[in-house]
Amino acid sequence: MDRRNFLRAAVKSIIAAAAAGVAAVAAYFMYPANVRARQLIYCECMDEDSLPKHGVKRAEYRFELKGKEMTAAVYLVNHEGTLYALSPVCSHLGCLVNYNRHTDVFICPCHGGKYDTAGEVISGPPPAPLARLPMKVENGRVYIGVMLPAVAA
Repeated sequence: MDRRNFLRAAVKSIIAAAAAGVAAVAAYFMYPANVRARQLIYCECMDEDSLPKHGVKRAEYRFELKGKEMTAAVYLVNHEGTLYALSPVCSHLGCLVNYNRHTDVFICPCHGGKYDTAGEVISGPPPAPLARLPMKVENGRVYIGVMLPAVAA
């Protein structure tokens, strides 16, 4: 093999190795293992009778994560007869939004983002609406769905 062919083969090998490395890094960030290894669990939140008849109500629920009991908030909304749960976490930087009953909007105290009662962005920097959380009502109790890391068997 002459010098020119050797250099071509070496450059092609380096480019192929770099492309494989970039593909591996991209795959790691696009499909992290901990996202695939998650499970949806439902946590008890309140009695069905405590659900809002109309408007918005803030509630808390508890769940266990890595042996520690955690408390999280949720906004339960009854809008035109449709009942759903909204996460209080702003889609901009993760601050917790507050509900203003007088203006009927959720307001982020960090950068002034505003959401309507459907969770859609009205104004400000938030790039996406508030997340809707899975919710179910069974046997007179309200349950909120939470994605937790799967427990290894």
